Amino acid sequence: MIDFHCHLDLYPEPERVIRECAARRMYVLSVTTTPRAWSGTSALATGYERIRTAIGLHPQLVGDRKRELPQLLHLLPVTRYVGEVGLDGSPEFMPFWRDQVEVFEKLLESCASVGGRILSVHSRRAENEVLSRIESCSGAGAIVLHWFSGRTRDLQRAIDIGCWFSVGPAMLRGKAGQKLAALMPRSRVLTESDGPFASHQGRPAMPWDVEEAVRELASIWRLSIASAEDQLLSNLRGLVAEQA
Repeated sequence: MIDFHCHLDLYPEPERVIRECAARRMYVLSVTTTPRAWSGTSALATGYERIRTAIGLHPQLVGDRKRELPQLLHLLPVTRYVGEVGLDGSPEFMPFWRDQVEVFEKLLESCASVGGRILSVHSRRAENEVLSRIESCSGAGAIVLHWFSGRTRDLQRAIDIGCWFSVGPAMLRGKAGQKLAALMPRSRVLTESDGPFASHQGRPAMPWDVEEAVRELASIWRLSIASAEDQLLSNLRGLVAEQA
């Protein structure tokens, strides 16, 4: 199983969650919300070969944490993964919109300058703006749009510029999310939990809840669960190879 967007450091007992992921032989991308969290979160995964840690600056926190951007840029050469980053156009975060754009643009430029990275990107209510920035900095690397919820024309635009997508049980629970997932190229989809922020069956989502996303994708793709799992593993290998 693959959880390509999970906030491991924000669980009450992250060590226990990591041990369970290892026992289940999961591939996990542990995203961070601030650069300061990267070092400690990376240390949590020491010795676990299938867990990678991404350095991030969540757009919802840019208003308070923009000053940490230099730390993120300083650490780019030592990590292959970046996330959670992007833009959020929700009304409560619009007062910091200019800061969000400045941070995201600078980050993309810096990723390009170090040869590209694998990025897990947030685009809630800002799909058009996120895609415009990605188009203007094509060398930033492999872009994985986390929990994409834009219009179908935005989705097609994202597909046309080579984006990847990570989808989870929460997204696939509704008809709108299922419709978007059905339109995504099968070879560019990964699973995610977005735990512990996302919920599953009335509790914070756990990494292994991606099992439900695999079942939903198998149904959408009209494949057996085993074949869907094989497709997802092939996708992960393809993503890593794309940004080697």
